[in-house]
Order: sequence, then structure tokens, then C-alpha cells
Amino acid sequence: MIVRPRPTLITVLFALRGSILPQVAPTVIGITAFSVVVVAAEQRWPWAFPVTAGVGPFTLIGLALSIFLSFRNNACYDRWWEARKVWGSLIVETRGLARTIPALLPGKDHAALRRASLLRVIAFTSALHASLRDGDEAQAAAAWLSEDEAALRDRPSPVDATLRPLLGDLAAAMRAGAITDVLFGLLERKVSDLCAIQTACERIRHTPVPFAYTLLVYRTAWLYCLFLPVGLSGSLGWATPFAVALVAYTFFGLDALGDELEEPFGTAPNDLPLDAMLRTVERTILDALGDPLPPPMAADRYWLR
Repeated sequence: MIVRPRPTLITVLFALRGSILPQVAPTVIGITAFSVVVVAAEQRWPWAFPVTAGVGPFTLIGLALSIFLSFRNNACYDRWWEARKVWGSLIVETRGLARTIPALLPGKDHAALRRASLLRVIAFTSALHASLRDGDEAQAAAAWLSEDEAALRDRPSPVDATLRPLLGDLAAAMRAGAITDVLFGLLERKVSDLCAIQTACERIRHTPVPFAYTLLVYRTAWLYCLFLPVGLSGSLGWATPFAVALVAYTFFGLDALGDELEEPFGTAPNDLPLDAMLRTVERTILDALGDPLPPPMAADRYWLR
């Protein structure tokens, strides 16, 4: 995710980090070059362009296309924002467990259980992070689990498997009288909330915006930008390529930005900073355990990963 102060005029004109321009530049350059060819052909062979449509039809079509682009980008941003809220809820639940488990299992007698339970929360978050970015879930979780618990590769969901021993140990503590059934129910709800967060992330990850929306926008934007110089060359002349380049940058830029927001768990500059949020969870749990804390993630040239 790009985090930077409000840009100045110079920054707006020349900033590339976080801009969509590098992705759409080949398309914009190609359409601009095509516009130059159309204008040159119109200047050299005016008889080949006996009728010019003017800007009227393109204004109406451009308005409809911009509305549809806005609809698709709003849908993609809703996915991005929902994903951010889900990971915010994960941090909330983590902080709650970091407070609740030490309070309910105090003293040296429960030190091993307390430590193992909290480390499983980091294991769950690490495995979830890996699954959302196509990493190795079992390997990500293994760094925080015992050798017996780290064998997760054969499980249908290694992420969910990290929560089973957590709940099992808490149930054993209830049966031993360390915590009451009421307190166990409180902790069980928090574990269930973690499972709900995992399910919400998987829903966002595996349910993209319908492909028909993307296809319709992409196809219409191409047709519009290819026909636009034909309609403008008669009235704008050699200014046509500049106008077409601006329109192409706007339409294809919005389309590319929507593609990034549609997959909020990816590694593009405008995707969510999952690495930084995972580090927040690690620091929260390790602080509750009294262990040394890793440094917080910082933005690298305005890019927080």
C-alpha cells in the first residue's frame, strides 16, 4: 500500500511510485501512435474522411463508459475495504487474546500453556498470510509451533488446523479446573471469530468480480479509444493525439487500478500491507509473552508491503 503525504503539483506530475502509469504506458503509447497515423492520413488524404462524427457521439459513449468504469471500480474498492476491515478485526481479536489468555492463565503453573496458546495465534495469522499470497501455509506456521503440531501439510486447511490444538488445550484447562466453563466459552468464541475471519478472507480471495464486467469495460475502452481519433482529427488536427492520450490514460488507468483493488491480498503497490499487519500481530503476541520484539514494518520509498 502506498503511504505518502499529500502530493505537491510537481509530485503529481512526476511521481511514479504508486502510480498506475507504468502499467498502462504501453497501451497509451500505442493508442497515441495510432492517433498520429489517423491524423496524418486525414491530412494527406482528406477524401478518405468524407464524414466526421465530431465529438457529440463520443461524448455520450464516453459518459456511459465512465459511469460503468466507476461502478466496477467501486465494486473493486468495496472488496479492498472489506479485506482491510477483516484484517483489522483480526488485529482486534489478537489483542483481545493477548490480554485475556495471560489474565485467565496466570502464574508459572500455566506458563507453558499460556505461551503455546499465544504462539498458535501467530501461527494462525502467519498461515493465513501465506495462504492469501500463495505461499506455503505449513512452513509459515511451523516457525511458531512445536514439532508435533507443525505437521500440517496433509491437512485440508493448514490455517484452520493451527486453531485445533489451541482449543483442545483450553478445553483441557477447563476440565482440569484452571478456568471455568464460562471463561472457556469466552475464549471459544474468540477462536471462532478467528475462524470467521479466515472464512471471510477466503471468500474475498476466491470470489472475484464477475469476468463479464471486466471484459465489457476493457473491450469498450479499446473500441472507444481506437475510434476517438477518427472523430476528433477533423476538428482538433494535430492536437488529437494529446486528447486521445489523456482519455486513454484515464480509462485504462482506472481499469488497471480496478484490477489491483480487485485482489486486495496481492503484492501490487496499491494492495493491502499484509506484511506490516502480520508484523503488528507478532509484536502484540510477543509483547504479551515478554519476548524481544521485531521492529515494526516501515514503508520503503512510500510502499508499505
